[in-house]
Amino acid sequence: MPYLKIQTNCDIKAQDGSALMRHASRLVAEQLGKPERYVMVELDGNRPMLFAGSDAPLAFLELKSIGLPGTITTQFSAALCQLVADELSIEPNRIYIEFTDAARHMWGWDGATF
Repeated sequence: MPYLKIQTNCDIKAQDGSALMRHASRLVAEQLGKPERYVMVELDGNRPMLFAGSDAPLAFLELKSIGLPGTITTQFSAALCQLVADELSIEPNRIYIEFTDAARHMWGWDGATF
């Protein structure tokens, strides 16, 4: 049920992108205490993006999950920014993250909802 989308203006090679998504999937599962088998990660690279009037490397992340506690978003933000900085060499001050706590009845899977 957790879904992480990473959008960036960086050009990402297929092998590097696969490694980043695997690391991100494990991180999301660990941070949320949920089984990784439910985690979905999308990586959207080489996007035309601008932040603070500059097209220097940047990223926008969206994390959606059922039962996302607001008490962990600060530590989660630090962990995600560190991951993106390590994997894509993007400075944390060039990363925005949107956290969304989804209602169970608004999240579908396997022909039903959670």
